[in-house]
Amino acid sequence: MKKISIFDTTLRDGSQGAGISFSVEDKLKIALALDAFGISYIEGGWPGSNPKDEEFFKLAKNKLKKSKLVAFSSTRRKNIKAKDDANINKIISSGVKCACIFGKTWDFHVIHALNTTLEENLNMISDTISYLKSKKIEVIYDAEHFFDGYLSNTQYAIKTIESAVKAGVEFVCLCETNGGMLPTDVQKIVKEIKERFPNTKFGIHTHNDSGCATANSLIAVESGCEMVQGTINGIGERCGNANLCSIIPSLQLKKGYHCVPPKSLVKLMELSMHIYEIANLVPNDYLPYVGRNAFAHKAGIHVSAIEKNSKTYEHVNPQEVGNIRRILVSDLSGKSNIISKADELEINIDSKSEKIKDMIKAVKDKENQGYQYEDADGSFFILTKKIEKQYSDFFTLKGYRVSVEKNGKGEIISEATVKLDVNGKEEHTVAEGDGPVNALDQCLRKALMKFYPEIEDVLVIDFKVRVINSDANTSAKVRVLIESKDKKHAWGTIGVSENIIDASWQALSDSVEYKLLKNKIGNKK
Repeated sequence: MKKISIFDTTLRDGSQGAGISFSVEDKLKIALALDAFGISYIEGGWPGSNPKDEEFFKLAKNKLKKSKLVAFSSTRRKNIKAKDDANINKIISSGVKCACIFGKTWDFHVIHALNTTLEENLNMISDTISYLKSKKIEVIYDAEHFFDGYLSNTQYAIKTIESAVKAGVEFVCLCETNGGMLPTDVQKIVKEIKERFPNTKFGIHTHNDSGCATANSLIAVESGCEMVQGTINGIGERCGNANLCSIIPSLQLKKGYHCVPPKSLVKLMELSMHIYEIANLVPNDYLPYVGRNAFAHKAGIHVSAIEKNSKTYEHVNPQEVGNIRRILVSDLSGKSNIISKADELEINIDSKSEKIKDMIKAVKDKENQGYQYEDADGSFFILTKKIEKQYSDFFTLKGYRVSVEKNGKGEIISEATVKLDVNGKEEHTVAEGDGPVNALDQCLRKALMKFYPEIEDVLVIDFKVRVINSDANTSAKVRVLIESKDKKHAWGTIGVSENIIDASWQALSDSVEYKLLKNKIGNKK
């Protein structure tokens, strides 16, 4: 099994993405997560460019158990010696054993960006690498804009690689910096450069400006590259970097390369979610392999086939990358969807039961009203139990009132009043909250806590509002989705109404009822 070195640049190139900013503590958390996952190289940043990266290298020193910590920098400045360049010496003082140095390959950049001669640029490359090598530091050379440079002036691009190779570099990483190349171009150029340097280890670094970063990385490996640089979830400048969450499983599961320890691959989705959380980004549900929808099935024909053999509509087993299969119920649902979803939610339904037809009809009727059960398992669970006549109300709403007031100080005060019938007793509660929905939530809990103390564990962790028929302007229906959790599980509930408060009440009350219903069923077992 051929080894492919995975070089993660989430902490450096990834942090250059719009809306992304890592603190020193964030960077350390990410580095430790990548190390535990088994990434070969972790690029920590540019110690010569800012105090934050310098602090990170101090904290991260000797912390990694599996990965090599890498410091990043450019080649030395023009017309001086590497030993006199402050940025290069910052790498040495950082204490790392590996450095990634980028240099110019494209003659256009040498002349117009560096404002120096083509010969001096070659000296800058070789001198920088030689100096770091003399300090016993492993060097990876990033040939910036390599593909554009190769097409512009092939002979000069080759000379830059020769300078790095003669200086003793461990890897030459071919950078597709502008992200505009297509896989056929990358394949052709990588093969040509490998023929010229058969004994040199090459890597690939791509960007996603043409949507080809993953494909370009994969074809580069097939063409002879032994290192892939990228980021977790593909975050990065402009349209992002190559997504390691797609590249690693594609190489390891489909092509038989060794990228990370096999036992780590099943934690890929966990790593993806962890990085999203630290970066304070909303996860992309549609990412290959690790997105929530990567193995979600909605069409009845698909679900029926999946039940017979998962290979019919799944290119890999979702568990191999730590994901799960999701069966969605909607107006497209058939019998297979309902049965599969019921099995997933531990609802015991006879596959021959006439109730399944009733469930399909109920889902379609509800979706026609604007409901959507794809992310509302809790509400779907309640719906099925009502159809099966296995449900009795834990409480009944008699009425609620919500007021929002803004006083002269600019303070906004929300107050809710709720009347419930709980086991034949009327409960009338009042509560204030940070907003009208929070006030309703506080009222509901206040009224029910003495009857059902277990709801104290229920926390609302997400709240989403979506306009359904936007052409109706401010009188449009809204769909409210609430995600809740207790100490063991998480579930979604839904409400739909022209009134956002009422839609929120539906989702809130369903959330509590789901918890109580699951507890009741669990206690009977």
